[in-house]
Amino acid sequence: MADESLSEAEAANELMRLARAIARHNRLYHAEDAPEITDQEYDALVRRNAELEERFPHLVRADSPSQAVGHAVAGSPLSKVTHEVRMMSLDNAFAEEEVADFVARVRRYLALGEGEPLAFTAEDKIDGLSCSLRYENGELVRAATRGDGQVGEDVTANVACIADIPQTLPSGAPEVFEVRGEVYMEREAFLALNGRLMEEARVQAEAKGEDLDPAKVRQFANPRNAAAGSLRQKDSSVTASRPLRFWAHGWGAASEVPGETQFEVMRRIGEWGLPISPDLKLCHSLEEMLAHYRAIGEGRGKLGYEIDGVVYKVDRLDWQERLGFVAKAPRWALAHKFPAEQAETTLEAIDIQVGRTGKLTPVGRLAPVLVGGVTVTNVTLHNRDEIARLGVRPGDRIKVQRAGDVIPQVVENLTREAERPLYRFPEECPECHSEAVAEEGEVDVRCTGGLICPAQRTERLKHFVSRGALDIEGLGEKTIDQFFALGWLESPADIFRLKSRREEILALEGWKDKSVDNLLASIEAKRAPDAARLLFGLGIRHVGAVTARDLMKGLSDIRRLPGKAAEIHAYREENPRGPEESEGKFNARMVEAIKDILEVRADGIGTAVGFALADFFHEDHNRDVWHDLIGAEPGAGVVDPPPYVVETRDSAVAGKTVVFTGKLETMSRDEAKAQAERLGAKAAGSVSAKTDLLVAGPGAGSKLKKAAELGIEVIDEAAWAEIVKAAD
Repeated sequence: MADESLSEAEAANELMRLARAIARHNRLYHAEDAPEITDQEYDALVRRNAELEERFPHLVRADSPSQAVGHAVAGSPLSKVTHEVRMMSLDNAFAEEEVADFVARVRRYLALGEGEPLAFTAEDKIDGLSCSLRYENGELVRAATRGDGQVGEDVTANVACIADIPQTLPSGAPEVFEVRGEVYMEREAFLALNGRLMEEARVQAEAKGEDLDPAKVRQFANPRNAAAGSLRQKDSSVTASRPLRFWAHGWGAASEVPGETQFEVMRRIGEWGLPISPDLKLCHSLEEMLAHYRAIGEGRGKLGYEIDGVVYKVDRLDWQERLGFVAKAPRWALAHKFPAEQAETTLEAIDIQVGRTGKLTPVGRLAPVLVGGVTVTNVTLHNRDEIARLGVRPGDRIKVQRAGDVIPQVVENLTREAERPLYRFPEECPECHSEAVAEEGEVDVRCTGGLICPAQRTERLKHFVSRGALDIEGLGEKTIDQFFALGWLESPADIFRLKSRREEILALEGWKDKSVDNLLASIEAKRAPDAARLLFGLGIRHVGAVTARDLMKGLSDIRRLPGKAAEIHAYREENPRGPEESEGKFNARMVEAIKDILEVRADGIGTAVGFALADFFHEDHNRDVWHDLIGAEPGAGVVDPPPYVVETRDSAVAGKTVVFTGKLETMSRDEAKAQAERLGAKAAGSVSAKTDLLVAGPGAGSKLKKAAELGIEVIDEAAWAEIVKAAD
């Protein structure tokens, strides 16, 4: 239940955070097939959101996850398909009491007495990728993924490779009928596919005379990801090489429904040659439903495929129609999820992996154990706090589970009381030996090495040359990877030394005189870079493009920044939080001190930015890279950024705060913000009472609504262009 002491403001803030978090995890799961959290953790977020919305119905957001299904398919190479009938998701239950509540709700809604018959179908819920098959006049004419429920991806050519899916239906089938189900991969096929990918990587490494690093071989995390990745291929020959299966569980648009009950129609779909659940059963009571759930659960480990629960559906179709839908799910159906399967094993070691942003992630290496039909050898330990909570050390006996049947996690430390020293989380990066720190209020420990850390270096270099940073044309990701592997690029300064390698670059496959000269010319053009872009390109945590510009407005000369960062570091060391201070008062004092030191009054400059600068420049490695690149005096580095000057003009928005929202059609968002600054305005990222003007393009959402509520002036992009033109 939602905390009874929660205020409306606190509830609104939590709903905002939940909407953003759930949207992100929806995108990772549905659009990228790369979940970061377990099904249980995701369901807990959704439940918390539902609890808050039930208590504060007037705070339900336009972007509430209770209104959404799946995730939009933007960025996919496949063409889009609009579903004639929306593909819905299902509400979940985890306890038998919740199933009983579901049955009771259905009875109340239909005004059925306790003695009146009410039947439900029950079938195992296979864990795959939702797919809709549209048949017209008996011919398969289109197949599409669910996407966000309204728009999916066209995978017609790919499902033609799946033997379970007939290309034609028998005579007598409706003129139009959409079969809906799941594309999945069996466990043995999944393991074989990952084995094949590993072998292909080994052969490629041998051909290059290199040692294979198994950790760098791209493999699928689980059968669902393998199925999704295989079906959503632009090249259908790749799909054809993957052993995919299909399982029907319902239907969408239909010119005629061949039956009066769920059970009858599913039987008919099976007769047409489409696989349906062998455990589909008609249940006439709650007791039968729960008994079937327990029976399927007991046998799930012996199945050749992954299931994660049982789905109940009201059998009579006329009652389904009366019950209808709520937001994203039908009232007449429920998914009863299984608890995660567990097993015992030994934690043999704890390894620390360093991500591209410097995050240190502990990974437990396990004695191999079979969990839910899959051999588990690794388990994420998440972060330093999670290790402390579990009290795990190498040598401990632990209980693990595949949460949501996907991501292995430690449930319990069975030998916590054994006489062994506690595990000490590293205080320095295992890759570059820079200091590893956790920012105040965060649980993640990060390497401060940044520019010199091997685990982060190539990603930092790619960011350094990206469009928002130095924007060096011709130096793309593949080129950086190639030059880094050759030992030519170790730090940003090395980019400006590539002119000495002209002949070596020319000797590489694919490079010609013109392409090499164009690249070197692009690099030379950035030897006097815009200081704010240069600062942003260094990838210092919390220093984004806008923050970099705010910092340079105050400092003017970028060479002053290391000294200012040292002052912040010294102030933080000499002025710790006093016993009489609350955390809020301490932070407020620190913010004022940081702004005074940095000579900037921008709203976005606070403790996060100040401490990030202090930590970055406190590292000898980072200072060495900085001086190599820029130098302490003009002309001392390989680049020579001029003083940062913000040219402003008299304009109708001088001194005002402007926010841009929606899709800008004639310029990028960065260009718009730069225009605002040149006109003497402040470009902000969110709407507040301090906002003077909102420039709204197509697709404007919550910011436009808030501006209307606050009475803020709103103009379109054309009107903004007139303001810019008038200032010329």
